[in-house]
Amino acid sequence: MEAIGAEYGLTVTVIDVDEAASTDPELRAEYGDRLPVVLLDGAEHSYWDVDEVRLRRDLTGR
Repeated sequence: MEAIGAEYGLTVTVIDVDEAASTDPELRAEYGDRLPVVLLDGAEHSYWDVDEVRLRRDLTGR
């Protein structure tokens, strides 16, 4: 993710849902069974596996 983000001039932010759940339990409720989750512009793009081709296509079209 970091390599792809760098190609597009983006900063990748990683959130440990287990750690964040202590202050934001809704994160675990929302994403806990689908980790890892990729959000693009705040919307869920993919989970479990990152479809690199689709992600690159969607980043190019932004």
